[in-house]
Amino acid sequence: MNATGNRVETVMKLMGVWSDNEARNYLEQAIIPIRLAVQNKRGPLALSLWFIPIEGALWCATSGSARLIDYLRAEPRCGFEVAADQPPYRGVRGQGVANLHPKDGASILLRLLDRYGIAPGSPLARNLLLRSDQEIAIAIEPATMTSWDFTVRMKGAVDV
Repeated sequence: MNATGNRVETVMKLMGVWSDNEARNYLEQAIIPIRLAVQNKRGPLALSLWFIPIEGALWCATSGSARLIDYLRAEPRCGFEVAADQPPYRGVRGQGVANLHPKDGASILLRLLDRYGIAPGSPLARNLLLRSDQEIAIAIEPATMTSWDFTVRMKGAVDV
């Protein structure tokens, strides 16, 4: 949603080495955080969140009191990257619009805990679930997405 509470929609443009299906499969299988770039009063800020791809959007959740929510309310346009830190270097990056969904925060949090293999009875899960009613879901709708894959290029240089 933008600052006035209206949902902002985007149409995604895909570029890079992967087809749409390959990029979507990568996002489904990548159990790593998304790096999100947002704008705050002092300039750009990058941070990492758990994510889950659902129907073309990249969903995250965070506390409603997190500064990130204020930043996204003020400026919903964002950048993102999903890429591992280990070779072979590959992933997707892009730009999009973040729509906020307060009513979906708890359900997205549950899905994220499951996706990232967090045991339901663990201290981390219990701590996060205690405040699940305060979670706000963030749906990042990509406007552009570029894929890259250096697997072939790095063959022989590192174990890939």
